[in-house]
Amino acid sequence: MIYPSGKAVWAAAAGAIPAFLIALALPSFWYLGLLWICILLAFLAVDAAAGRGRASLSASLSAPPQVGVGGRFTVHVAASLGQRARMLQARVGHDQRVEPVTRTGGALPAKGGTLDLEFTARRRGIASFDRIWLRWNGPFGLIWNQVVLPMDRKVAILPDVSSARDEAITLLQRSALADGHAQRRAGQGREFEALKDYQPGMGRRMIDWKRSARHGKLLAREFRVEENNNIVLAIDSGRLMCEPVDGVPKVDRAVTAALLSAFIALKGGDLVSLFSFDARPRVSSGAVRGSASFMMIQKRAAEIDYSSEETNFTLALTTLAAKLDRRSLVIVFTDFVDPISAELMLRTVGRLTERHLVLFMLMKDVELETLADMQPTKPEDVARAVTAGGLLRERQVVIGRLRLLGAHVIEADHQRLGPALVERYIQLKEENLL
Repeated sequence: MIYPSGKAVWAAAAGAIPAFLIALALPSFWYLGLLWICILLAFLAVDAAAGRGRASLSASLSAPPQVGVGGRFTVHVAASLGQRARMLQARVGHDQRVEPVTRTGGALPAKGGTLDLEFTARRRGIASFDRIWLRWNGPFGLIWNQVVLPMDRKVAILPDVSSARDEAITLLQRSALADGHAQRRAGQGREFEALKDYQPGMGRRMIDWKRSARHGKLLAREFRVEENNNIVLAIDSGRLMCEPVDGVPKVDRAVTAALLSAFIALKGGDLVSLFSFDARPRVSSGAVRGSASFMMIQKRAAEIDYSSEETNFTLALTTLAAKLDRRSLVIVFTDFVDPISAELMLRTVGRLTERHLVLFMLMKDVELETLADMQPTKPEDVARAVTAGGLLRERQVVIGRLRLLGAHVIEADHQRLGPALVERYIQLKEENLL
């Protein structure tokens, strides 16, 4: 694209005014204005022809592969016009997940120039820098040459897991102090650990009668909580889960809680996989183990996008069940409004609980609870409270049906979602339900 610069406009105005005055004073010299326009057009044509350098134009954009929510990062724009030593101006195009600190573009020298732009990561997801606008002047500065170059630079904006890591370490330490050994529960679990002297208060089923007879004293079997369990974190990213709670979308709170539980499970030696869905399955990671795999789970969590579509539980949970070749703990982060909208979900859950252990993580509807408990001052407040109370009762009906189907349900405050999940996960392992 070629268009005149401000200098060309000023030159046209500077020549047009004298030509107009001369034409008024000396009508026989009217052609002077036309001559000036022709000269200016000739200069513009020469400037446009000499300023073309797209064949020798090169540009690149570099950015860090990942950054945490709220973090700042720098995008480096490099561009050059080869041997043509002219100034370049650049501007980058980006999506709404990032926000420029001061600007999205600026000037850089044509020979080996680099422009550094600072951005702030605002929302979790995969931020895209999809294009660069470049423009430069011709030799006379009368013409701007502009091109748009497509780019494909992605930056994964990861959830802030610093608080999740601190919570995970605190919960692990608390669990270790309670029993003396992390992930070892005397008399619980299914994996044999060791033999020890029988102590009063131990259950009779723990006594190893054959070895006791051989050694002439009562010996008890000590077990440990079984490792190598399969944990699936299924996150609903549909319309209801994208509604905000205390200024943060529910799906973001679910992702943070899922990462906390993934950190704990990987530390405990279990297998962890991530699955997200709305109208259809979106993200599906393979099962991984070991603390080193937490970064991969974190990156896949950044791919969970916000959706305005209704959740299709039948397709999502059926697809998930087909991927599981062994008994697993399936943790479903979701939300629902009433029994009618949750009917298809209930039918699918009934088939899933036949083989797997299913745990539903729900966030308390603070808004409805506030409306139901609010002291009425006007007739409208009474109607609002009655409606909110009815919706809360319908929600409890769905929760009750889920429990009747064999699913476990946790309804926690949005600020306690992660710790509540970890506590139940540890409890399920202690009770040998996995």
